[in-house]
Formats: sequence, structure tokens, C-alpha cells
Amino acid sequence: MTQTATTLDLIMEAITHHPGCALDELVTVCPTLTWNQVFLEVDRLSRDGFLRLALVAPGRYTVVIPTEGKFQASQLHDVP
Repeated sequence: MTQTATTLDLIMEAITHHPGCALDELVTVCPTLTWNQVFLEVDRLSRDGFLRLALVAPGRYTVVIPTEGKFQASQLHDVP
């Protein structure tokens, strides 16, 4: 019996294999997910402190996984 990967599993695997990838690149790396699915899951994970979005250019963000568990609230406000 095979188990289908969840949206969370697909996104976390993609980010692990492509550290520092751009948010838009996740859609390409996760072809079975829509842009909306990727955005909603990344948004939820960043609000919960499991991911951080880093602004690299106007309108362009990279996705970073913390090295030690969840980010502290003070670390989540890097984006101006």
C-alpha cells in the first residue's frame, strides 16, 4: 500500500533539496501542486515559525528552513 505525500511533505522535501529557493521556484519543483497550494502552505508554515521568507528583491522571496526548530517571533520580522 502506498501513501500519498501531503502538500506539507512535498514542500518541505523541495525546500530541503533546494535550500534558499525562491517562492515561485517551489511551484516548479512541486509540479503536482498549484501556486495557491504552495503559497497557502508556505504562509501557514511561516506564520507558525517553521519557515522564514526572506526578501531578496522587490516582490521576490526565498524560503528558508530554520536550523534549530522554530524561529522566535523576533526572527520572523526580517522582511521590511
